[in-house]
Amino acid sequence: MIDKKDITGIILSGGKSSRMGSDKGFLHLNGKPFVQYSIDALKPLVSEIIIVSDHSEYDEFGYRRITDNIKNAGPVAGISAGLEASKTVYNLVLSCDIPMITSEILEKLIKNSDPESDIIQIESQSKTMPLIALYKKSCGPIFRKLVEQDERRLRVAVNSCKVKNVDLESKDEKMTMNVNTQEELKQLKNEFNHSLDCTNKTNK
Repeated sequence: MIDKKDITGIILSGGKSSRMGSDKGFLHLNGKPFVQYSIDALKPLVSEIIIVSDHSEYDEFGYRRITDNIKNAGPVAGISAGLEASKTVYNLVLSCDIPMITSEILEKLIKNSDPESDIIQIESQSKTMPLIALYKKSCGPIFRKLVEQDERRLRVAVNSCKVKNVDLESKDEKMTMNVNTQEELKQLKNEFNHSLDCTNKTNK
């Protein structure tokens, strides 16, 4: 498996969600901001964490923060900036709105890495997830060029590289749930409380 000294964690944060109406990284679940869950999942697996955001409030988490090279260009620009700032070949890229994510899920990406693939991404319920993925730094110039050409579609950028998908077992699918609306936030809190109840009953 790739050594953690060769992996950087990149968290894409700070976008104002039009559907949520606020920065999703600072939404709370069980008293903890969403972005902290991404940090906690990455920490055991990486040598450094970079937060990509224009919002200085993220500095309170104590990690290096960088801004997008090209503003308002979405995750393609965020990944481009993160890979450019990274000092390692391998990079675990996460969005800040998946608070159920775990180190175990991310470890599956690392274990499935191979010399041929540029991007290893999670696939859950037949849906690929390029914001839960392992990227090689060499993807950076490809993403940068696409952003400069005004290409904003993440799927187009990802498919410009050699991609491999890692299927999740059905029991792990809820770990990749992201939140875009208040209704989804309510659903997630119900899921979290149910998981907590199950854990407490098991430990009794």
